[in-house]
Amino acid sequence: MMMTLGNGSLRVDLKLIADMVEPGSRVLDVGCGDGTLLSWLGEQKQVDGRGIELSMSGVSAAVTQGLSVIQGDADTDLKDYPQGAFDTVILSQTLQATRAPKDVLSNMLRIGRRAIVSFPNFGHWRVRAGLAIGGRMPVTDTLTYEWYDTPNIHFCTIRDFTELCRVLNIRIDTAIALDRDGGVLPMSGAGRMANLFAAQGLFVLSRGSI
Repeated sequence: MMMTLGNGSLRVDLKLIADMVEPGSRVLDVGCGDGTLLSWLGEQKQVDGRGIELSMSGVSAAVTQGLSVIQGDADTDLKDYPQGAFDTVILSQTLQATRAPKDVLSNMLRIGRRAIVSFPNFGHWRVRAGLAIGGRMPVTDTLTYEWYDTPNIHFCTIRDFTELCRVLNIRIDTAIALDRDGGVLPMSGAGRMANLFAAQGLFVLSRGSI
């Protein structure tokens, strides 16, 4: 599902992320793809935006738009950014493709005042049903790859993610569950219902107290 904003379109999760970004702030979009979100944030909110993207095709598309995007890997390159360099660090639909999600999250909150993360929920009932009934790895609207060519290597559920945040002493400031059509679901009961019915989760994070 897409929403038209200004002169372009954004996925529903990106629209929600865009709404959370403060005008004029310093933003790093990790796994920014072709720079769609960065472009919108620059035009509509005048952010000081930077991007890092693994694929050269994505980098080329972003740079063609005049965006400040470099080729890089979230697993290895975030450590090179100085502490507190950004107000917001964004990781949209990319966490499950990283080799070391714990380190990526920790680095995001080292270099940013807060982090915004979205990811497909592997606990969704369609995924569970596909495994239980069909006996095969599922292909859904948010998990679109076949098992043999997927870049996703660390699937997680909403409950897995909230537990990881607890382990890392990361504060969850906002938690949003989205159904397959982009509708917002209630995140109640420790996320149990959302874990079953949400196609993806979106979280705003900050460093917990020591």
